[in-house]
Amino acid sequence: MGAIAVHEFVSLDGVFEDPSWTFEFGFDPDMGDDIGRITRTSDAILLGRRTFEMFAPAWSPRTADDDPGAPFFNDSPKGVVSSTLDDQTAERTWRNSRSLGAYDAERIRAFADEFSGGVYISGSGSLVRALLADGLVDSLHLFVYPLVRGTGARLFPEGSAPAKLRLRHHDAYDNGVLHLHYTAA
Repeated sequence: MGAIAVHEFVSLDGVFEDPSWTFEFGFDPDMGDDIGRITRTSDAILLGRRTFEMFAPAWSPRTADDDPGAPFFNDSPKGVVSSTLDDQTAERTWRNSRSLGAYDAERIRAFADEFSGGVYISGSGSLVRALLADGLVDSLHLFVYPLVRGTGARLFPEGSAPAKLRLRHHDAYDNGVLHLHYTAA
């Protein structure tokens, strides 16, 4: 079974929406190393439609010279959870992409099981919330920024199902961000 690993940027109060607020903290090189370790253990990428539409134009023109993560993002198979995107449009938008259709837990598990190294997810908050509710997230990497947003979509909104997690690893970066790696308890 392919594991599903999630990476999210969140504020102290759990807001993940429009992470442009992360820019003021810069990007600590150690964060890049840790995200690189997460992607190196993955064979594929899973994205929601909105994140796919943001990532495709940002990553597709990049090369390894521009960013060491570019080969992973551009060359890996990508599954897009969307009821409106078809395979042809997905592939034209960003190579190695295919539509998995609307959210279906069994279809997503089958996609992940195609890849022994597992699947990587970045962003895609609505998708991640559904995966968490269905118990499909094997590894949750939260990069917690030292600010309170007050408003915005939260990763764990009011009414989320209770869950217990086990802290597997943590890092603190010079920019004040914490990396908290959780698995199911």
